[in-house]
This record gives sequence, structure tokens and C-alpha cells, in this order.
Amino acid sequence: MKLFTYTGQSPAEALRQIEADWGGEALVVSNKEIRKKALGQNALYEIVVGVEDGIIAEALAKKNAAKNVGQNRANQQKNDDVLVQISDAAREIETIMKDAVFSDSPAPIRKPEKKEPIREPREPIAPPQIKEQAADLSKMSREIARIADQVKLIQNSIWERTVDPKNATIPPEFAEIYRISRQSGMSAEHLSEIMRLTFENMPLGMRQNSETVRRYFKVLLRKMIPTRIESKLNRPNKKVMMLVGPTGVGKTTNLAKLAARFAYKLSDKYKVGIMTVDTYRIGAVEQLSYYAKMMRLGIETVRDPIDFGAALSSLRHCDIILIDTAGSSQHDREKIARIQQFLDAEKQTSIDVVLALSATSKLEDLRDIYRNYSPLGIDTIVATKLDETNTLGSFFSFIYECKKPLSYLSIGQEVPDDLIVANENYFIACLLDGFNKTQEIAL
Repeated sequence: MKLFTYTGQSPAEALRQIEADWGGEALVVSNKEIRKKALGQNALYEIVVGVEDGIIAEALAKKNAAKNVGQNRANQQKNDDVLVQISDAAREIETIMKDAVFSDSPAPIRKPEKKEPIREPREPIAPPQIKEQAADLSKMSREIARIADQVKLIQNSIWERTVDPKNATIPPEFAEIYRISRQSGMSAEHLSEIMRLTFENMPLGMRQNSETVRRYFKVLLRKMIPTRIESKLNRPNKKVMMLVGPTGVGKTTNLAKLAARFAYKLSDKYKVGIMTVDTYRIGAVEQLSYYAKMMRLGIETVRDPIDFGAALSSLRHCDIILIDTAGSSQHDREKIARIQQFLDAEKQTSIDVVLALSATSKLEDLRDIYRNYSPLGIDTIVATKLDETNTLGSFFSFIYECKKPLSYLSIGQEVPDDLIVANENYFIACLLDGFNKTQEIAL
């Protein structure tokens, strides 16, 4: 069974989406209001449903069948259009030929000519001028492409001089990639440093046009994003992960995605246990309990640090233990200190502290959140809500500054599918080209 998340401005709207996708086969797991109605904004409700694998396969088969029918119709229409075009062209040619052979003026009367002996027809020989013209056209086409690229470079260079005269020394062939990076929200300080490295290290032979510059720039950016590879767990060793972070970044949802990934999606299935120390938020325990029940996983709720060790011991049969914590403002030092008390209560257990951060946040906010949560000993970063922004420059600058590796990327709301292992190629492609869920990972 897989879990799917739907949202709407009312429960009825979300249920209509569920009905359209699954009919009456979906089992409602949770139903909650995640944003209250306020002046200028509508309320937002979230419904999580579970769907059996067989139902999903059947729906996918129907969708593919409908897609094939539509594609066949489109292909047939395309073929019909081509035939119509060919017919129109044939009629036009026929008209031209008629006009050339039969003019409106009467044909002059000619005397009978002496018949010449019939000779075998010979293949027409293309005059040398035609071959020369073809070569000239090919050369002209290449020259036009080169000029078009130069025009684009000049346009970008003019843009840069207009927006920021201080950077008017940017070479024209670098202007386009500089403009894209600036518009992504990347720190001006970091961008200047990256451009300097590019100027100093890029081979002169690659500065021919903007495309080769772009490829080199991508390679350089990839090397500046630290990531942590998801390593295979060697039993009987255990892995304990604690997700921390501010309110609203999606810690609980992404913990459920991780639980499903480790328990069901990987080729090597692990025994997964879930623990929550979030007793502040109304419905937090119920939401996580629903996920645990759907995935048939053990769950422990801990209210006091003194009980933390006993809860870990009760999940000792698990290979991986995932711990959810209370979300809070980065300025709420009391709640952050409360999380620290849980960590201090069980120092014999190695716990990876994973900071969940929204990719939609401003660079100043990301710095502030990290600074206030860093006393917990952050090991890795989970980037959430990549699908909600096309300006990842701030998040790039933050990761480049803090030097903490990205471990996972959340690319949507679906549990468990919309979570991927962090990949610098994917992240940089989204940074420069905009978010695309179907983007190839190995770019």
C-alpha cells in the first residue's frame, strides 16, 4: 500500500480529487486543517489516503491505455495533416505546370518539323554553380548561427551593464550565465568568487560560445555542493536519525517518506522504528501514528528526556530508528534546549541530527535557523519544498557557506515517492534551469 497526500481549500475539494484519481478505493488515513482562513488567504486542508498496490497498478494501466489512444489519434491527425499538405502542394504544382504549358494566348502555328532519330535520355548534370551555391549556403548557415550566439552574448552583456555597472567587466561570453545566477538569488559575494574561479581556471578553448561556458560553469557549481551518499547499513549496526527544524518545513511528512523508503522501497529492506518527542503540536502524535499503522511499523511516544533511553531500548530490534521532534521558531531557545536534553539523555547512542530546511527560505533566514540549531550538532541537511520555488540560489549559497552535506531532497508532497537521495547534478540543474520533477538525475 502507498500513501498519497491531497490538499484543497476545503475537505470536499480534496475529496473530489481523491474520487477522481481512485474512485472509492482509497482509504482515508488523516484529515486536518494545515492553514486557517485569514484575510487575503483561503484555508488549506490536507487529506492523506492509502491505496493498495493492485489498485495503483490498475489505475496506471488505464491511464497508459488512454494515453496510447490519445497518441494514436494525434499520430493519425498528424498523418492526415501531412496528407492534406501533400495534396495541396501537388495541386499547386499541377496548376503551375498547366500555366507554364498552356498560356492564355493562342499557340503559334508551326510547320511540321523533320523528325530526329530517338536518342536515349541522359541524366541532367548539375552545373558547377549550383554546387558552389550549396556550399555557400551551408557556410552562411554556420555564420548566421555564430552571429546569433554573439547577439545573445551582447544582449546579456548590455543587461548586466544596465543592472549593475560595477560588474561591467564581465566578459560577454560569461554574461548569460552570470545573469541567470544573479536572478536565482545566489549571494553576490559567492557569485563573484565563482566567476573569478571560472575566469582563472577555464581553458581558453572553451570560451568560444555561451554553451561551452555554461557546461563548465555547471561542473564548477557541482563541485561546490557537498552531498552525503546513502550508504548500506551493515547489520547488526543500527542507524538512528533525528529530524529537527523550524515549524512548517515538513519534518513529519519527510520522516514518513524516509520510513517508507527504508522499509519498502530499497532493494535491501530494513526493520524501521519510529519515535516522536513532539508533544506540543496538536495532532502530531496522531499523524505519525497513522503513518506507522499504514506501514506496519513500531512507534514510541516520549514525553520526558528521562524516558528517551527506554524508548530506544524498546525499538532495539529495528535496524533504523527515525525520531520526529517539535518544530519551533529558531528564536525559541527553550524548545531547542528541550531537544538537546533528549540528546544528552542518551549519549551512548550515536544519533545523526538532520536539519530540515525549506528551499523557499531567504538566505538570511537560512543562516539564522542554522546558527540557532547548530548547538544540537547538525550532521546533514534535508532540503524540502524544491517543487515550490525556481530560485534555488539562496539555498546554494547557504550550503556553500555552512559546508554541511545535503542528504535528501524533497521534491513534492507524495508519500513516499517524492523524496530522492541528494544529488549535486540534480540540484544544479534545478538551480540553473528551474525545477523539473522528471529531471534526469545523472546530468
